[in-house]
Amino acid sequence: MSGILIIGAGQAAASLAAKLRMLGHDGPITMIGEEPAPPYQRPPLSKAYLLGEMERERLYLRAPAFWEEQGIALRLGTRAEAIDTAARLVRLADGESLPYDQLALTTGARPRRLPAAIGGDLDQVFTVRTLADVDRMRPAFAPGARALIVGGGYIGLEAAAVAAKLGLKVTLIEAAPRILQRVACAETADHFRRLHAAHGVEIREGTALERLEGDGAGRVRAARLADGTAIAADLVVVGIGIDPDTELARQAGLAIDNGIRTDEYGRSSDPVIWAAGDCASFPWRGGRIRLESVGNAIDQGEAVAANMLGQMAPYEARPWFWSDQYDEKLQIAGLNAGYDRIVRRAGAEPGALSHWYYQGDRLLALDAMNDARAYMIGKRLIEAGRSPDPALIADPATDLKALLRS
Repeated sequence: MSGILIIGAGQAAASLAAKLRMLGHDGPITMIGEEPAPPYQRPPLSKAYLLGEMERERLYLRAPAFWEEQGIALRLGTRAEAIDTAARLVRLADGESLPYDQLALTTGARPRRLPAAIGGDLDQVFTVRTLADVDRMRPAFAPGARALIVGGGYIGLEAAAVAAKLGLKVTLIEAAPRILQRVACAETADHFRRLHAAHGVEIREGTALERLEGDGAGRVRAARLADGTAIAADLVVVGIGIDPDTELARQAGLAIDNGIRTDEYGRSSDPVIWAAGDCASFPWRGGRIRLESVGNAIDQGEAVAANMLGQMAPYEARPWFWSDQYDEKLQIAGLNAGYDRIVRRAGAEPGALSHWYYQGDRLLALDAMNDARAYMIGKRLIEAGRSPDPALIADPATDLKALLRS
């Protein structure tokens, strides 16, 4: 019996494998992971782990004994090189081939890197994606060091917050006119710009990087900007986005559409190959989306597991995200694409604030800063397809919970 193979060993893979067993699948399950570590959480890497507040073992999604107890074989430190769809075989980098009855691709995403031609391969230039990435960069985060963060999205802002907390001198550059341009409204960007300024981070928006410059030993020493100015840097963190890891799927002839293209059940263009997590593109509200979030990796992984066993229920995504910066917790529900109005709501507690995204009269999403109550209620409203009158949201006297009953 060939069983089920899972390529990838992150959050989606762990959720999928555990769900298969929970639903009663008793056949072989093998998880192939390129990294040597067992499945672990990624969000704390750029926060608690980089700060030294979380031990490595606490990152693990399950105790190592769990996988053995469940009869889930982990092939770690192992790279899958090719998929032979006709023979239903996965070839590993060491030459071994593993057969499968069904195959799940949870290959995740890879960080965009700066080209070598502009200094991307210099020493002390880092990306933040894997445990190994953060282990490499931790020694460089020394008090007084000059850190340059390239990119003003959530990864860049989180790295800037950690660097500032550790006593580094931090400059963040963003080529777009403002930070969080692709993912949040101007009001949320303004909030976080002020937060970082209060912690001594210099943010330069509308500032493009021309190249990084090294010293004679190949170590980064400065960044040359498009306007001709230079910034001294002892280390550089690159946070300019991620791309779905679709190479294996592409080589195998699977359909690609901003990720591995799946149907509503998570099945690829090959009927026995499935995809879940950051690498998967799936139908949503008349279009297609790909979600880069822990919540989606968990939910989609579990949904695909059930469908691999014959349930065949369409996956209903409920997007949610979060970001921790300093002592601030940002919680996001929904997707804000197409919004034309922002409603600001002051929370009941000092410092609590939320921004609600509307398209006409329809509530799309919200950003809640230190306001868990607004987040939880807003998330339930969005998932139920309910859109309260914006005037009620803006009025701090409104009991949000009552909106769930009205």
